[in-house]
Amino acid sequence: MTDTVTTPSPSDATAPAHRYNADLAAVIEQRWQQRWEREGTFEAPNPAGPMAEPDKVAGRPKLYVLDMFPYPSGSGLHVGHPLGYIATDVFGRFKRMTGYNVLHALGYDAFGLPAEQYAVQTGTHPRVTTEANIANMRRQLGRLGLAHDPRRSVATTDLEFYKWTQWIFLQVYNSWYDEALQKARPIAELIAAYESGDRLTPTRAAWSSLSQSEQDALVDGLRLAYISQAPVNWCPGLGTVLANEEVTADGRSERGNYPVHKRNLRQWMMRITAYSERLIADLDRLSWPEPIKLMQRNWIGRSEGAKVRFALAGSTDEVEVFTTRPDTLFGATYLVLAPEHPLLDTLVPGAWPAADLPASWTGGAATPGEAVAAYQRLASSKSDVERQVDSRDKTGVFTGAYAVNPVDGRALPVFAADYVLMGYGTGAIMAVPAEDERDYAFAEAFSLPVIRTVAPPADFTGGAYTGVGPAINSGFLDGYTMPETKRLMTEWLVERGLGEATVTFKLRDWLFSRQRYWGEPFPIVYDENNRALALPDHMLPVELPDVDDYSPKTFAPDDFTSAPEPPLGRAQDWVNVTLDLGDGPKPYRRETNTMPQWAGSCWYELRYLDPTNTERFVDADVERYWMGPTSETHIGGVDLYVGGAEHAVLHLLYSRFWHKVLFDLGHVSSGEPFHGLVNQGYIQAAAFLDARGIHVPADQVEERDGRFLYEGEPVTREYGKMGKSLKNAVTPDDMFAEYGADTLRIYEMSMGPLEVSRPWETRAVVGSYRFLQRVWRMVVDEETGAVRVSDDAPSDELNRLLHKTIDGVRTDFADLKFNTSVAKLIELTNAVTKTGAPAPRVVAEAVVLMLAPLAPHTAEELWSRLGHPQTLTYQAFPVADAALLVEDTVTCVVQVGGKVRDRIEVPVGISEAELLDLALATPGAQRAVEGQSIRTTIVRPPRLVNIVLV
Repeated sequence: MTDTVTTPSPSDATAPAHRYNADLAAVIEQRWQQRWEREGTFEAPNPAGPMAEPDKVAGRPKLYVLDMFPYPSGSGLHVGHPLGYIATDVFGRFKRMTGYNVLHALGYDAFGLPAEQYAVQTGTHPRVTTEANIANMRRQLGRLGLAHDPRRSVATTDLEFYKWTQWIFLQVYNSWYDEALQKARPIAELIAAYESGDRLTPTRAAWSSLSQSEQDALVDGLRLAYISQAPVNWCPGLGTVLANEEVTADGRSERGNYPVHKRNLRQWMMRITAYSERLIADLDRLSWPEPIKLMQRNWIGRSEGAKVRFALAGSTDEVEVFTTRPDTLFGATYLVLAPEHPLLDTLVPGAWPAADLPASWTGGAATPGEAVAAYQRLASSKSDVERQVDSRDKTGVFTGAYAVNPVDGRALPVFAADYVLMGYGTGAIMAVPAEDERDYAFAEAFSLPVIRTVAPPADFTGGAYTGVGPAINSGFLDGYTMPETKRLMTEWLVERGLGEATVTFKLRDWLFSRQRYWGEPFPIVYDENNRALALPDHMLPVELPDVDDYSPKTFAPDDFTSAPEPPLGRAQDWVNVTLDLGDGPKPYRRETNTMPQWAGSCWYELRYLDPTNTERFVDADVERYWMGPTSETHIGGVDLYVGGAEHAVLHLLYSRFWHKVLFDLGHVSSGEPFHGLVNQGYIQAAAFLDARGIHVPADQVEERDGRFLYEGEPVTREYGKMGKSLKNAVTPDDMFAEYGADTLRIYEMSMGPLEVSRPWETRAVVGSYRFLQRVWRMVVDEETGAVRVSDDAPSDELNRLLHKTIDGVRTDFADLKFNTSVAKLIELTNAVTKTGAPAPRVVAEAVVLMLAPLAPHTAEELWSRLGHPQTLTYQAFPVADAALLVEDTVTCVVQVGGKVRDRIEVPVGISEAELLDLALATPGAQRAVEGQSIRTTIVRPPRLVNIVLV
């Protein structure tokens, strides 16, 4: 929107020659950024390795501060992006000034779909555009003066980085989860246990008696990274499969907005479910916002219950269901399988069991097979979230099969219905409509019986009753209530071999392969028998080849029958390779899928620690120093991690899984990657919609007489997250040109609490600009450029305010309350400058030091002009004199008859007698008491006197 507020022009010829303005700020910023780079000001020493400086490490506490990995977008930054980066920079700078060895670095999450899509459109190699985007982003962030250690910057596309991404994948691939020890162990130990007989095969056959394929199948079924024919989210419009988290609630791709279908396809998976219990339990050991912990707990979805086996009528097959309410088994009246359930391939009979089945059961199909296939196609177009919406109409189809209720022998029809997910429990449920609302809605729609097994209260009006009560219609359970009914039924099932107590989770294994070009190649090859083989470490990295066509084969968005064809499959010279894997040169075929974008961001915090190490992904001593546990109860990890809450169940969950595998295998000392987490809010901005409901560029909208116009036509205003989609982005480059980087830093930190979203208002930036101008004038004469501070001692009043500010700002910085720290500094600066006299040096220097984390360029320049040749980066942060924080006087409230009649300033140590005399002499008390008698007085020095009348 056009800014109608006039601001000081950098080129104003009438302005004093040494006034702080955008031109001067640009000169100062460039000078100090060059000096910081030249002197290595922000280089954090390691305890070992090439970055080791033992003398600088000894005796200094460490602090690892980290921002979430940014993606280098082609559109560059808007002013919303740096909010968290500035906050961590302020915090890190403050901690350096309090004696900490601070590690703060920034790299780039550079693989992924946007660069690939741009390459498809333009024919430009993704690496070219990615590196250009990184250079632009690095330039913009560089203008902010962020105190990153430049030696540690990495990009996931760097060959030396993704070499170690591939290496970590192999650690996962070559591991299995030992349930007895509750940790990952090398596959080699598993095979050794089978070979020695210490571990029995499932069939109890000797390991040596198994064929190679049988041995492979047994081992591969336990690997933490494995290939599976599993239901996946297939997006024909993108030509790739997607993780559940990449699919929107309405069943479309997060990128591109294409329809997503459920398909059984061969894909790489990560067995993250093996860590479900630990991923939930260790949340209690993290300093994270409770809403993020709750999101992860809900996503993992721990449930206690029982698995129950239902025999299929006329078959030797069984349907296994998981239920949290085994006590309601007598009320089960039908079974439901997820449309993707593998049993649907075998249990469906060739004909309907009866001719008079309701049309709602058969879907009008001639055979159960046709009905189920048609329903599977329908269900494949819906996302898991959409399928779980309780308010929608329930759909399904009868499979033609019946199951036997194990408690009473009743025949239960088996349906396929999309409100059951293959990704939860066993993909099958026993439906108890009397005690479950979704089951009740389905039973209503399909005219299925309802058997109540929990007695509702007398005033219950009907439908599904989900409360507690005594068991009814439940045989040996009648009269009991939960949890006793759960225990008794579970014991009954176990005794008869019909079920067992179990814990299940909603979390599903992580779909880890993509049919894309711009990603990390898998370090896997296949032999002539299609046997997957891991490449040895010395063959890493498997370098991504150059290709002419970067796009996977895409299909019509609704082409359900299509299948992935990755672009790497066309690079035949790369795919087909001769290698010596220990038994002589042989031909092999490379894996043509690539890893998802999440792979690099699962471990980048570790590479920052030791980015030039060619022997290990991180030196053990270096990792232990920066991320190791600090006590018996501390789990380790990054001290402060700042980023958006939108990554709660993607990056944060995935990286925790990878880190725990590395921990189990002894590669890291920390049990978690990120110990402390803060989610910054968003910067919002006005966006404008034309008559068609389409967003128009906000910076081209004019305000006239309270109306908003775009190209002369009226538009409506709304507010939303700043970004490209709403066309309301404000670039930091514009702010740098108009005000300078330090003004932008001050403004963003003063807008509100870090965790809270806040509206951007360009016209308000000038307030931060003028604050910096006042600080400048406090030290520098605008006419001559000379330093104008005095060596006089500050007044008692100013000295007390100074130390009160020091105390408050220290506390605010430590607590990430940057908005209130700015307010305190403004208050102190105003108190200094309003006198018109030169500022006392002791006050001016303290203001500059406190300003340094927020506006480092300006502070460095003023510190230098005050006669200090060294950078203030490691100058001690001011410390308040505790004696000056104690108030000499306080306000005493004078009450008469319980009502406040006056207030007086009194010494803190005043006696009761003195306080009472002063209170009785106040005009307010005298007016209230006049003509009346005092019954008693209550004196509480120094803050209260209450006069009670007769």
